[in-house]
Amino acid sequence: MTALAATPLSLRPPACIANVFTIARRELREAVRSRWFILYTIAFVALGLGVSYISSAAAGSSGLAGYGRTTAGLINIILLVVPLMALTAGAGTIASDRERGTLSYLLAQPVSRIELLLGKYVGLAGALISSIGLGLGVCAGILAWKSGAAGPAAMIWFAALSIGLALAMLSVGLLISALARKASVAVGAAVFLWLVLVFVSDLGLMAGTLALKLRIENLFALSLINPLQVFKMWSLHAIDSSLDVLGPAGLYASEELGSRLHLIFGAALAAWVILPLAAAGIVFSRRSPI
Repeated sequence: MTALAATPLSLRPPACIANVFTIARRELREAVRSRWFILYTIAFVALGLGVSYISSAAAGSSGLAGYGRTTAGLINIILLVVPLMALTAGAGTIASDRERGTLSYLLAQPVSRIELLLGKYVGLAGALISSIGLGLGVCAGILAWKSGAAGPAAMIWFAALSIGLALAMLSVGLLISALARKASVAVGAAVFLWLVLVFVSDLGLMAGTLALKLRIENLFALSLINPLQVFKMWSLHAIDSSLDVLGPAGLYASEELGSRLHLIFGAALAAWVILPLAAAGIVFSRRSPI
């Protein structure tokens, strides 16, 4: 008997891929039907256009501002909305199935736990990408139509980085969901983590710098631990804005690292996508479905 014949059918690559995408279609269909998908898409369009008008007014002109100015204004909004959206979406998926009893039913099918986890991740990632892409895409289209702005490279970069941040936070949300037994607990933990990443981490860096008198390079390294800080620094760097607005750490990064910044930021964000998802797979494979 060959090695392929000895492998269970559900673990062979074609069946494995088919199982993942079958579960992904189910998750994507349920996400699109839910209210959060529509609300977040509308919010992206409204906030993008609102920030554009505000940026244009601040510059002393009327109408819609260009891509670069709009994306710079959208950074702080995305830092609040996208992590919350991805964390809560990921945190509710496994925990809610476990609480309703449908997780046992799903695992009774010819599908492995890793396939189920990956399917949920791919489906929710598709919903998040669609929401971000539709929202920012409509915003970019209206900006091009009304203001005649050319070269939307900044908006494309910004959309790609927003999707990267969403995928990273989705991995963390799935890890929380794999650990929790109730959806309410998982979502509550996700919201608490969002508050920590958005507010407490900045205050902690400031306090640590003052108390421990950290060197600038150590402060920059600590900034890479927070995916929201990575997104902020990478977004500013990608749209050719100065990192001086981030203080000494941004100035150090610009002067000392230069062209290596894209590689450093990419590796940091990729680690936030891969490591929590791998940890979620380990936890999920060992936890009881009830």
